[in-house]
Amino acid sequence: MARTIKYFLMDDDVTGRIKCSLANWTGIAYKIPRTMFSQCDSIDSLNNSGIYFLFGTCEDGTPFIYVGQAVERKNRKGMLNRILEPHSNRNNEKFDDWTEAIMITTTGNILGHTDVCYLENRFCNLAKAAKRYKIINGNEPNPGNITEETKADLEEFIEYAKLVTGVLGHKVFEPVAHTVQPASGTSENLLHMTNRGSDATGQRVSDGFVVFAGSVIAPTLTNSCPDFVQEQRRKYADKIDQATNALTSDILFSSPSAAACFVGGASLNGNSQWLNSVGKSLKDLEMPETT
Repeated sequence: MARTIKYFLMDDDVTGRIKCSLANWTGIAYKIPRTMFSQCDSIDSLNNSGIYFLFGTCEDGTPFIYVGQAVERKNRKGMLNRILEPHSNRNNEKFDDWTEAIMITTTGNILGHTDVCYLENRFCNLAKAAKRYKIINGNEPNPGNITEETKADLEEFIEYAKLVTGVLGHKVFEPVAHTVQPASGTSENLLHMTNRGSDATGQRVSDGFVVFAGSVIAPTLTNSCPDFVQEQRRKYADKIDQATNALTSDILFSSPSAAACFVGGASLNGNSQWLNSVGKSLKDLEMPETT
């Protein structure tokens, strides 16, 4: 189903503040760089009740998200003031290293306290299920107690909010491998790789290349192995079974070559390493057919 999304560049700059709306949706989304929050006092909508996401990057390069909610206060200050207040991470430590926020509210400021509690809980769980970002919330939000009718309305609101968040540059709520899973049997979309003791299955997706859970990676790294592979092996150590060298979770990489290097523990060209079930390389699969 086609949809129309409207962007408003509030500073006439794609790196500045962006307002986003969607046809037939009561919601409004704002993407605000942290450095520009001092310029947002005049945006009345940001004083509404709503849901917000704080984004940044961990020291190991993993993107993180903090999911929060805010209600309009007696002084009419809602999300904007809440974001500027201290936040605690999962270790109950204060953190202050986020770089931008996405704030979502409604045109009529119709979200109540129980609504935003439910939204906060749902978005936290959606982010956990997608496994793209590290969720650093200190505690799992309480979903509250809502009626079936309200739940149906909020689930529709969530679907629109997920779409807008992805369009604004964060596919945090979209599962990494949502097109074809290895359990579905043989597929032209599935690719395999065996090199230096590895035995992996993966697939090209819209934003990179995913290596599926159960794939066995090479147990050692070559002397010429790129530095980024060594960093990624450390980064994803908790997703590698140390006894079998098998991945315990799907991992998304930026390209087929990045995935191949990680799997093979060496400098490798993914376009030639990843093969389909009849031995045709990814490079050959993606070449246009000639008549």
